[in-house]
Amino acid sequence: MVDTCAAEFEAQTPYFYSTFDKENESIPTEGKKKVIVLGSGPNRIGQGIEFDYCCVHGLMAIKEVGYEAIMVNCNPETVSTDFDMADKLYFEPVFWEHLEEIIELEKPEGIIVQLGGQTALKLAETFYKKGIPIIGTSYPNMDLAEDRGAFSDLLKELGIPYPKYGVASDATEALRVANEIAYPVLVRPSYVLGGQDMRIVINDKELEHHVLSIFKHAPDNKVLVDHFLDRAKEAEIDCICDGDEVHVMGIMEHIEPAGIHSGDSNAVLPTYSLSVNVVNTMVEYAEQLAKALNIRGLMNVQFAIKDEKVYVIEANPRASRTTPFIAKAYGVPYLKIATKVMLGTHKLKDFVIKPQPKGYAIKVPVFSFSKFPEVSKDLGPEMKSTGEAIHFIRDLSDPFFRELDKNRNMYLTR
Repeated sequence: MVDTCAAEFEAQTPYFYSTFDKENESIPTEGKKKVIVLGSGPNRIGQGIEFDYCCVHGLMAIKEVGYEAIMVNCNPETVSTDFDMADKLYFEPVFWEHLEEIIELEKPEGIIVQLGGQTALKLAETFYKKGIPIIGTSYPNMDLAEDRGAFSDLLKELGIPYPKYGVASDATEALRVANEIAYPVLVRPSYVLGGQDMRIVINDKELEHHVLSIFKHAPDNKVLVDHFLDRAKEAEIDCICDGDEVHVMGIMEHIEPAGIHSGDSNAVLPTYSLSVNVVNTMVEYAEQLAKALNIRGLMNVQFAIKDEKVYVIEANPRASRTTPFIAKAYGVPYLKIATKVMLGTHKLKDFVIKPQPKGYAIKVPVFSFSKFPEVSKDLGPEMKSTGEAIHFIRDLSDPFFRELDKNRNMYLTR
């Protein structure tokens, strides 16, 4: 135990780290139900500070409904690891080896994996196999959204348009798929963080080189080859589903076209150039997916729009980087609401949700190229930004927005 009170009096909110000693100073609380929240570990590309906002509000919601909130994270730069945030903090890496003994000791009602980004979500399979309850969306449904091939099959079943695709387990198969669906194609492995190893390729030589590189580093993975929708607009929806109702938190339109990772795109809330028909179609598809995946809690859906047709690119069954952005822009405690929905203590109808927009909010990516002078500054499907900022404008005549929109038009026409 790290005594946050310097032994002057009993620590009310102690935190702990593991050792190989026999003594255990973490005494479980008797007679109180507990919930563990997994953080996202160290800040890195694809796992930024945005997820800490999600965890902090999740902890607040857990305490508000009467559970003991237990946080597991290993990042000293975050609010979730402040000693007075959770009822109990375990300062540990977000790995199964460290979690196993915490779970055995605390015996929680379940684990929340939706708030800590992809790092936390990737542990869901282990929890599922070990019989440890996952709070919110079940593992099989989360896995259905994460498995690129299975998710595309679901879209086909629902009649939702998506880019033509194929799944390959070796380079020869990838070449066959790419020639069937036609270049350019987007090549991506399943279960990746921040668009890692995603590439847009335009010929057989590029494809073979990249696919061999993927299998070299992840021989057991499969590669998804999508037809790339050139010069398409991109947009995304963040929503909450309680099993019966779906609430759309916000719809953001990217300024950069499809092909630039969503984390690297400037994005505008609400949309500014999409037609009413396109927006309504996006909402309809998001609602269909939330119900088909039996989502309990949060989901992010990304879309490509070309010639007024809406295609679904992917769905993430968790908090996204844009969830805190929307909550701040609209002044609604969406993460608290989503956590209470996950816990099953509340339904969406129990909340009065009144967004308070302040004109338009623009998500502006922050890059650290000055720290990494050798890194290519060209943007693509693999994320390079290390954070984001929020910029409010009253209307679309604002010079800040006009400059960004001018750059977008250059992208779309070149």
